[in-house]
Amino acid sequence: MIRLHSGKISVRGGRPAPADASAAGGAGRTISSRMLAAHGTKSANGALAVKFDALVSHDITYVGVIQTASASGLERFPVPYALTNCHNSLCAVGGTINADDHLFGLSAARRFGGAYVPPNMAVIHQYAREEMAACGAMILGSDSHTRYGALGTMGVGEGGPELVRQLLGDKWEIPAPETVLVWLTGAPRKGVGPHDVAIALCGAVYKNGFAKNKILEFAGPGVAALDIDFRIGIDVMTTETACLSSIWETDGAVEEFYAVHGRPDDYRALSIEDGAVYDGMIEIDLSSVEPMAAMPFHPSEAVTLRELRENAGDILRETEKRAESITGGRVKLHLADKLENGRIRVQQGVIAGCAGGLYGNIAEAAAILAGRGTGNGEFELAVYPPSAPVDLEITRGGIRAALCEAGAVVKPCFCGPCFGAGDVPANDTLSARHTTRNFPNREGSKPGDGQLAAVMLMDARSIAATAANGGIVTPADEMEYESPAPRRREYDRKPYERRVYCGFGKADPSVPLRYGPNIVPWPEIPAMPENLLLRLASVLHDPVTTTDELIPSGETSSYRSNPLRLAEFALSRRDPGYVERARAAKAMDKSLAAGNVPPEAEAALAAAGIAGGVPAGTGIASVIFAEKPGDGSAREQAASCQRVLGGGANICREFATKRYRSNCVNWGMLPFTLPAGAEFGLETGDWVWLPGIRKAVEGGAESVRAVFIAKDGGAREAELLLKGLSPEERRILLAGCLMNAYAQRAG
Repeated sequence: MIRLHSGKISVRGGRPAPADASAAGGAGRTISSRMLAAHGTKSANGALAVKFDALVSHDITYVGVIQTASASGLERFPVPYALTNCHNSLCAVGGTINADDHLFGLSAARRFGGAYVPPNMAVIHQYAREEMAACGAMILGSDSHTRYGALGTMGVGEGGPELVRQLLGDKWEIPAPETVLVWLTGAPRKGVGPHDVAIALCGAVYKNGFAKNKILEFAGPGVAALDIDFRIGIDVMTTETACLSSIWETDGAVEEFYAVHGRPDDYRALSIEDGAVYDGMIEIDLSSVEPMAAMPFHPSEAVTLRELRENAGDILRETEKRAESITGGRVKLHLADKLENGRIRVQQGVIAGCAGGLYGNIAEAAAILAGRGTGNGEFELAVYPPSAPVDLEITRGGIRAALCEAGAVVKPCFCGPCFGAGDVPANDTLSARHTTRNFPNREGSKPGDGQLAAVMLMDARSIAATAANGGIVTPADEMEYESPAPRRREYDRKPYERRVYCGFGKADPSVPLRYGPNIVPWPEIPAMPENLLLRLASVLHDPVTTTDELIPSGETSSYRSNPLRLAEFALSRRDPGYVERARAAKAMDKSLAAGNVPPEAEAALAAAGIAGGVPAGTGIASVIFAEKPGDGSAREQAASCQRVLGGGANICREFATKRYRSNCVNWGMLPFTLPAGAEFGLETGDWVWLPGIRKAVEGGAESVRAVFIAKDGGAREAELLLKGLSPEERRILLAGCLMNAYAQRAG
């Protein structure tokens, strides 16, 4: 199905092969290298400094982006910037919180000259595809699934501070990334959809890090076998491989897309130049891909539905063990009882969002359900179109009617099911979803309240087949059905023309930003002290810690514009005691600043051999240790909430994603990693002493001396690494955060 090649690959005569000595210089012939060169320059430290063509944010992130940028001197949006309202269209916590933020967004679009997409008009990435993508362009979004490669646009998802930098005229700095060729051959068989390919891809490359922080470049004869929605459905899921971005060759299908959307001039052919060299290759034979499932609790837990059926009991019991490990045994998940005569019964199906809610998926699901019903038992099916224009298209084509006749519920455009703010399943149930993620508790359950549910990712086609069998998991390639009629390729943008505010180039500084009572300014963030005493507020030894665990999504996101309220939820579903411990460290820092030496800090330093009390210029902060933190969402709140609570660093073996490490830096938290093979050996409540840390950062040190201090008084010296920090990142860390750095520049 999928083969990986780790050596250099050269494409000559339209065919990939291992590179030889004649391939020197071919790295600049890839599509992605040419796009990056057109958008960036080499900075003084050899990194790429990139300027994007457009920006996109949704209503979990845009308030913080705009507050930070406007406080740093923003006068107008320098490039097209779309503010969509697709994540917090529901107010799960009650009150006016979400609507207040939406009005803030509209006032910002009017004041600074941007686009404002009202709630339920479009999910963020579908709006960008329909209205903003262009071949050869680059778009930066404050959402991790900013992926438009199938349309010839390089999309990158980052935390909000990176968008602030673009708004203020700075650039996105990265080391020159490696590029991996994804070579497609064959054609998918009937009943196999884009999620099947994407899940197989995630299963092949996520855990081994094959694609981590690299650009995936899709090409090969198999591309022509895929329609645009199929390509988009694969492309958006590349985020789950931990890659940096993605790009595809373009062809007549892409040209037709732009023509249908009234933007024919935004098309141009993108292809690999002969002699292009890649840092590896992923071969996918599309004809061999089977209907797939990603078991809870990660898209990389890939298994074919055939294997799942043959080994259902074993696979479900292994998933139960993962659930017990994740919750620390506090809550049990029962999946083996979902077996009926060897077949798995799920209680819910959802087709939604930037991955599932595409026209092609919805049309295929409706065709499978034609003349059938979803049953009147526990199972329920919800379908969310991705935009008002697509909703119009499925309505006019009879697709919506077919779904409703089958018993499915067609809902407005909304990302909620993907992150726990809509269609939260019942406790101890299993949901099958064509959405992007199935991380622990991302579906909305709360283990702290004794709740636990699980999500199994599947393609819309197999979800429809499952619905037709009343919730019994069924591969779509086993179903007899008439394929949907060829798409008429119509695009009616009247909903956007009549409802979306498009103000780029029309900034009006007389319009005030409209604040609600929950929109609160960022608290003061201190600069880096001369010495730093860190208190371990949480120690996590899970193989990966997701951003959804660092700051849960769902209804907690309603507080995203109130840093202090949102911070109360940090690690709440993974380590409920973290917030109290972090606050205690922050209180000690305040006490020390006031001239009152905390006895615990003095005792810790005494154990480290520091006599005479706490040295002058010392600050106290909390720190999290995690083996591999930051997989998942680009939301900077995963880092900013720690900082608001007094966090000063993360220590890990490696960061799961570049974007989370960037978020830590932009919020002034030192991104420490351990030397290879080093043992950490500290527990919650222990200390880390960093003498002279400010001078070390100022001097460009890539390793620093640390003293690990156990609660029992034992101490040992250790090394912590600070590799790969750019001069700009060091400036931000010394200032305390990106906001402080901009204030210093302005002042």
